[in-house]
Amino acid sequence: MQEKATAKPKRQIVPGLEKMSYAQLDFAGQLVATVVGSYLMYFFTDVVLLPAAAAGLILLIARVVDAVGAPVWGTLIDMTHTKYGKARPYFLWLAFPYAAMGVLLFWAPQLSVTGKIWYCGIVYIIYGILYLGINAPITTMLPLITSDPKERVVLNSWRMVGSNLGVFVVNSLTLPLVAFFGRGNDVKGFRIFIVIFAILNVTLTLFSFSHTKERASSKNSERVSLKQGIHAMNKNWPWIILVAGNFLFWVAQQNRQQGMVYYFTYYFKNKDLVTLFNSIGLIQVIGVIAIPFMNKHMSKSHIWALGFVVAVLGQLIITLSGLNIAGAIVGWLIALVGSGIAVSMPFAMLGSAVDFGEWKNGINAAGLLTTIGAAFCMSMGQGLAGWLNGTFLSSFGYVANQVQTAHALTGISIDFNWMTMLLYGAAIIPALMYQKYENMEDQITTELAKTRD
Repeated sequence: MQEKATAKPKRQIVPGLEKMSYAQLDFAGQLVATVVGSYLMYFFTDVVLLPAAAAGLILLIARVVDAVGAPVWGTLIDMTHTKYGKARPYFLWLAFPYAAMGVLLFWAPQLSVTGKIWYCGIVYIIYGILYLGINAPITTMLPLITSDPKERVVLNSWRMVGSNLGVFVVNSLTLPLVAFFGRGNDVKGFRIFIVIFAILNVTLTLFSFSHTKERASSKNSERVSLKQGIHAMNKNWPWIILVAGNFLFWVAQQNRQQGMVYYFTYYFKNKDLVTLFNSIGLIQVIGVIAIPFMNKHMSKSHIWALGFVVAVLGQLIITLSGLNIAGAIVGWLIALVGSGIAVSMPFAMLGSAVDFGEWKNGINAAGLLTTIGAAFCMSMGQGLAGWLNGTFLSSFGYVANQVQTAHALTGISIDFNWMTMLLYGAAIIPALMYQKYENMEDQITTELAKTRD
């Protein structure tokens, strides 16, 4: 018995169809989420015609609400115990409500300016709550699908490829299809576009629900209260580090993504460049696919830090290129490879942070820890980035659908370039700090195997 107890845990290899289904969860989610993340600020200011400051404030308030919603969803997942598992049933329960709220968000009913502000604010808050509810289980499922750290890295790379494909499809098709369906009426164009993509989102989500499985169990993970979940955070330094780094990443990422529409539309005076630059975004997959191979020679901590360094380098090239389109493309491609690496690593590493909490505190709070570490960071990052964009645009005198002043163009450039670089650069610090706890992973995995079913 002693020999069995001290043996290394058996690898839990995930079948190919299940890897594809897990990847498709994020692909399906991006069909709505990327429209929101990339175009909602633009939709609010240039289609709905909300004041830029009001639009930015709506994005920030909605994400503050998510700050409360994230631990609630995480705790609900931890307390869930069904025949489908803990995280998986939420894809069945929330697929339709989430897609429906995405449609309402881009519906733009004819109201007064005050009415539009209230409508957009309320709908966006509800959308954000449902987004957390259906997005958080994707990350929570990872440590439940397999307990093997290396298999988690591989599975997460599949997920990130799916996510990037979804982002690529949306960013390549949004503005052209809105123009096609609207025929000069962007309200009509956005309505038809979002309905089609919402239907695809529901269909693919339900398919993935039917072809995934939670197989990694723990005696401490069946039902976990909020109080127990908070205890799992106690001195869980790898989790705290991951939250800090991932939050900085999402503020930078969403600041860049939301700001690029204004940057190319007004700074370059060429709105078609938005579609061009988004269409080449699939290059980000190169960084994602390379992660399992890099992980054979580099630690996850160093891979994560490298992603941020490359992202900063790419953005710096864009800045120095000025109005040179070729230089901007080169910088954009480099930045995308870096952000592709940086976005992937926390999702693969959060499972180990959950393990650390169970190893140190005796509680597996996968739902709460992964929800705050992933969905909360994404939502709050998007909200803070929206507020930053709105603040910059407003303070530098931006006026929607008009030729911008030199002062306004300066604000657009500072926001898109320098603010993005500052945030990416700051995230390098927590990435490097994680190395100390990564060195403990094998020991923790082996010791937890003795107590798990």
